Amino acid sequence: MRIVSGQHRGRAILPPKNFSARPTTDFAKEALFNIIAVNFDVEQLAALDLFSGAGSITYELASRGCRSVDSVEVDFRHYAFIKKTVQALKLPQVRCFRADAFSFLASCKATYDIIFADPPYDMAGIERLPEVIFGRQLLAPDGWFILEHSKGKSFSGFAHFKERRSYGSVNFSIFRQAP
Repeated sequence: MRIVSGQHRGRAILPPKNFSARPTTDFAKEALFNIIAVNFDVEQLAALDLFSGAGSITYELASRGCRSVDSVEVDFRHYAFIKKTVQALKLPQVRCFRADAFSFLASCKATYDIIFADPPYDMAGIERLPEVIFGRQLLAPDGWFILEHSKGKSFSGFAHFKERRSYGSVNFSIFRQAP
């Protein structure tokens, strides 16, 4: 896994071999961030990375100058790796939380411009994420919730659905908070 752009462009991040996380592919990540860059001033964003895994999206957001990034990961080994990498890369705008994503969302008081979620593709309850995020009003006006999922899932019937992007086996459903 590598950081595609920004201050740490080209930097390889090598999680331990025993990690069970499935990082977003560099191809899909680059395409997604091109879309984000066209629609947002990344340096002004407050972002939330749910199910952070190895931290790929967290590092990309921070490397591109994102104002603040909250990274949420339940697995202690993954959380510790993200925290260590954030310190090594000197990314002071990143806060790491070791928590279940749904528990974090239930108690979250912040609002974000971008919320990214990459849950395990076979996770039960993935369909509840848009409902929880919009129900708790966690997005700022015009904010986006981006959900990575398998091609077998469809979220086009959900409220706030904006569009779906596919990059090989990686699919992103994008939801938008009204202005």
